Amino acid sequence: MKIEKSSNISKCSVEIEGAKGVEIRWLISKDDGAENFAMRMFELQPGGHTPLHTHRHEHEVFVLEGQGAFVHECQEHPFSPEYVIFVPAGSEHQFKNTGDSILRMLCIIPASAV
Repeated sequence: MKIEKSSNISKCSVEIEGAKGVEIRWLISKDDGAENFAMRMFELQPGGHTPLHTHRHEHEVFVLEGQGAFVHECQEHPFSPEYVIFVPAGSEHQFKNTGDSILRMLCIIPASAV
């Protein structure tokens, strides 16, 4: 069991080639005993973005705050708070902060992908 305020969980910079101004908090993971899913919170600074990439697992995203664009298979899709985004396995994608404030979103992936 875990119950904790997200702001008390440490965050670190995403140091992957192609990422800019991205930080991550591992809210729930195998370290907490979660066997099936991991929940992460991403924070993108204005002008920040994740790398354009693909991977074998799907993930589900819930936008908490900020404005952005989801790049999927070469098309940009704008989003704002309370949008949900499903990223299919094997699809090329990227998240961009297109606003002038922080973009904060939850991302859930299979624990086996960690």
